Amino acid sequence: MNEISVFWFRRDLRIEDNAGLFAALSGPYPVLPIFIFDPSILDKLENKKDARVEFIHAALTQLKSEIQKRGGDLLILHDKPLHAFQSLAQKFSIKKIYTNHDYESYAISRDDSVRQWAESQNMLFESFKDQVIFEKNEVLTGQNTPYTVFTPYSRKWKEKLANSEWKQFESENLTNYIPASFEIPSLRQLGFEESGLSFPSLIFSDDLIREYQIKRDYPGLDATSHVSVHLRFGTISIRKLVKRALGKSETWLNELIWRDFYFNITFHFPHIGQGLAFRKEYDRMHWRNNEQEFDAWKNGQTGYPIVDAGMRELNQTGFMHNRVRMIAASFLVKHLLIDWRWGEEYFAEKLLDFDFSANNGGWQWAAGSGCDAAPYFRVFNPYLQTQKFDKELSYIRKWVPEFQEFHYPKPIVDHEFARKRVLAAYKEALG
Repeated sequence: MNEISVFWFRRDLRIEDNAGLFAALSGPYPVLPIFIFDPSILDKLENKKDARVEFIHAALTQLKSEIQKRGGDLLILHDKPLHAFQSLAQKFSIKKIYTNHDYESYAISRDDSVRQWAESQNMLFESFKDQVIFEKNEVLTGQNTPYTVFTPYSRKWKEKLANSEWKQFESENLTNYIPASFEIPSLRQLGFEESGLSFPSLIFSDDLIREYQIKRDYPGLDATSHVSVHLRFGTISIRKLVKRALGKSETWLNELIWRDFYFNITFHFPHIGQGLAFRKEYDRMHWRNNEQEFDAWKNGQTGYPIVDAGMRELNQTGFMHNRVRMIAASFLVKHLLIDWRWGEEYFAEKLLDFDFSANNGGWQWAAGSGCDAAPYFRVFNPYLQTQKFDKELSYIRKWVPEFQEFHYPKPIVDHEFARKRVLAAYKEALG
């Protein structure tokens, strides 16, 4: 058996500017690239038309084609990761495993088990920073503690960026792959079907970036890049996007920094991955958790058109405009007094760009329980939000065309009543 390295693709489904892949292809052994569909993750997806699996499958098909052009091929496995590597080691003489870092608790423990096994077999296991610009302990306060407020974090982040030699990796120019040919399993073989959703393109203009600050809050405009799903699965590199943002839009750059910030929170405060509030005193909240009201929220039938428009957009496209995400999340928590974790779980099931760290960060922000959160006493008024951000009602007309019809539901709760009720509930819980 020839000696080889393995490169393990996960959240980095691209040839271009891939840190771990660059290291593997620059190493002494020819590289076998693999991707593992992990049943521990797939089996939790009840919807067998989950668009994210379809997106990954399409990205892998593209990735396979790019690797084939360079003389290799992508091996796609459907197995528990440790077992997949144990099986591979019976067919190949693996000297080294390369991959890129992940920051969620399950991923860290998964990687640790593969690393320990690899070392017991005299293989090297090496992981690289790829999906963020700065990670772990690279951006810390003056007291060497992690930041929990975004604004000072972003200042330090930008200062560090300006003073560091960050580079892109020309992994697309390297061809040190093992010659091979593998079949790609179909979606059906993985137990899934096509969703019928369309996926956003990676092509968007510099003008969109330049105008982002002015237009980003208006859901009726097509003024956002929709690049989040590509970032989520790594079909584009964060370094490429930061390079595009510099000098064009501080606001667009800040959105990329928020992403790094939430990854850092996930890494440094793993208790949030166990369903706990970032600020633990908020776990004393008494939620109403009315299931009929939750269903009305999920289905866009609350009688508040801006909320219903957002939920319908989510259900039909797998996307929701960021301003409307805040309004819909605030409504569930503050107007209906439903546990933010219910909403977090629903978004996790529906969002094409679902990423635990950003989703959890957003929901805890809405609930007031997170780092750098909106104070609990700020309650979005859906009517004022509509006046401010959808004055012409173009977004609402698109998703809730019947909002002025007799059969459209009456508001599920009175805004002023809900506001007083939630403030009383928070005061009681927080003493």
